[in-house]
Amino acid sequence: MPGTRREPENARELEDLCAALGERLGLEVRRQLLVGRRIWGARRRIDLVLTDRESRRALGIECKFQGSKGTAEEKIPATIQDIAAWPIDGLICFAGPGFTEHIRYYMLSTGKGVDYADLEAWLRLYFLIGE
Repeated sequence: MPGTRREPENARELEDLCAALGERLGLEVRRQLLVGRRIWGARRRIDLVLTDRESRRALGIECKFQGSKGTAEEKIPATIQDIAAWPIDGLICFAGPGFTEHIRYYMLSTGKGVDYADLEAWLRLYFLIGE
């Protein structure tokens, strides 16, 4: 639930914390799965794929962290477009003080972005996991 966990301090830690949360919720966690290619030919990787072992419902998660103002957030619209090409549902889990308010609201408004602080509640609802 919001506020129950410490915030990550970098991108790798965000990915590790998201994976640990998936495992704690009883989900199968796979990292850096290759799935197709991007429009310019680069291999597409999904940071995390969480799968309910019983229903086999899967969710891809791109972990995006920005510690200070910079250009990482400029890639967010392309990432959301990339998620639409995945063969499974997906979202961006974001954290860090460097994202502007505008890009935070943009990610949330697409339905494809979730703040790390809200990820557990989001996953519980998506995978129908009780408290």
